[in-house]
Amino acid sequence: MQGTIIENLSGKKLSVLVSLLVIGQIICFLIGGLIAPTPASSQNILGTQCEDIRVNGSEPGGGKWFYSRGKGACSSVNKGNFDLDDHYLAHQVVYAFQMPIPRNNRQLDYSRWQQNLIGVLQVDIMYHSQMEIVPETRITLDARLAYRNKGDPDYAWKPYAASIEERSLDCTIDLKTDDYIYNCSVVPLFELGSLFHDYYLLNVRLPADTDRNINQGLGHVTDLWLTVINQNGGFTKVWVSLKTIFFPIIVCVLAWYWRRVHMLSRSPALLEYMLLVLGSALTFLNMPLEYLTLAYDMPFMLLLGDIRQGVFYANLLSFWLIFAGEHLMIQDSEQRNSLKCYWRHLSAVGVGCLSLFVFDMCERGIQLRNPFYSIWVTDIGTKLALSFIILAGISAGVYLMFLTYMIWKVFTNISIKRATLPSMSAARRLHYEGVIYRFKFLMIATLLCATLTVVGFILGQMAEGQWKWDEDLELEVTSAFFTGVYGMWNNYILALLVLYAPSHKQWPIETSDSIGEEIEFSRLPTDPNEMLSLTAFAGKTAVE
Repeated sequence: MQGTIIENLSGKKLSVLVSLLVIGQIICFLIGGLIAPTPASSQNILGTQCEDIRVNGSEPGGGKWFYSRGKGACSSVNKGNFDLDDHYLAHQVVYAFQMPIPRNNRQLDYSRWQQNLIGVLQVDIMYHSQMEIVPETRITLDARLAYRNKGDPDYAWKPYAASIEERSLDCTIDLKTDDYIYNCSVVPLFELGSLFHDYYLLNVRLPADTDRNINQGLGHVTDLWLTVINQNGGFTKVWVSLKTIFFPIIVCVLAWYWRRVHMLSRSPALLEYMLLVLGSALTFLNMPLEYLTLAYDMPFMLLLGDIRQGVFYANLLSFWLIFAGEHLMIQDSEQRNSLKCYWRHLSAVGVGCLSLFVFDMCERGIQLRNPFYSIWVTDIGTKLALSFIILAGISAGVYLMFLTYMIWKVFTNISIKRATLPSMSAARRLHYEGVIYRFKFLMIATLLCATLTVVGFILGQMAEGQWKWDEDLELEVTSAFFTGVYGMWNNYILALLVLYAPSHKQWPIETSDSIGEEIEFSRLPTDPNEMLSLTAFAGKTAVE
């Protein structure tokens, strides 16, 4: 009867395969460390205070756009009037942010390779003894976003989105002295899922209304700063290049694996089905859809990317639980090879992934309609978002500990069963010794992969949220780590598909000459759905 390649592959061939995978893993780390730039970059832009003489207390700004550079740029606010009349500040000042800002007297433009754009706002408020602001102050922003492309006139800004948003400012001050600036938290303002256009413009007003208590008690706002964060185009090119390489490789290996499974006379086992699903999830993740953003405006790419990664995480975490559970090799074979005995484990993974999906839809799903929306703008939303992230991190840590416990039980079970080896013939004993050694190595690699995956997930959540909850986090999340973990997923699943594919070799009746580099022998009677002779060894009493 046929076994799997991990059982029958010779030591030399297995060494070559492992060496190639290790070399591929090292190359992935080196590509991220030596070739790819940092994953994201940022620019701090000081808002230009433009004067809008057309606007009074009741008229909106209409369709006029205020920009700071180029022909027809806005007129700056008269500082004398600015200091004397706060009412003037509220109704006749438009803060203009033209993105990106020039560098070395050279006008820059956004590239579609940069994928996305996030904007957070910093408010500078001057202290006055007669106008102290409370620690938590609500600020209302009338924000409008526009774009134009290369070749368009300087004034040809086209509207992208507009919204009146309310944010919470948490301000403190170290020294209560006039003309001293408060230390205020940053506020998330907008998030764009694509950078399809070359230039963007943000106009922000601070409307005032005493009757509706809008921006009352805000104090004297001196400046607005906008920090824009975008993915580096160079990093995107490296990332998409890796996807372009891994995508056809995984597809070909997956097709080869499933063809080998269907050549068997028995029906596929549970692990074989799980490997197929896991390989399909990785293929979905590997699809280089980013190429489409070079030709089409796809603002849903951030959400789609989260969904693809979530599907992969769900399948990977589920596979590890079943992979370890199937190799616990319990005596009652009816409890194995079925999803029913794993419903508790899979339910926990499903609930966790579904919770993250709902949270993501509440954030980036709504941002498809209104890029100024953020779940972080209210106290309840912030607490809910932080709770989701903290709970996800804790769940990931608990999952890792539980998986470690299951793998430890597998090793303990194998060690107990290993005591029967001395009673076997030399050929059978050497075969099982080799299979056990290879299996332990694979389980250790599984644990390492799981650890790096959990660490990468937690760091990714913290890196994404640090601009939104305004914590000073010293994170060293490098391109090498991202490309290395991504390469590790592909190499690990590639190794599983190859090593757990059915072998074409048959195990003949054992003879005295059967001891060699590749030891093959007749298999003990086992369940017809059995994949590994190791399972038969650990689940049944050896018969000699």
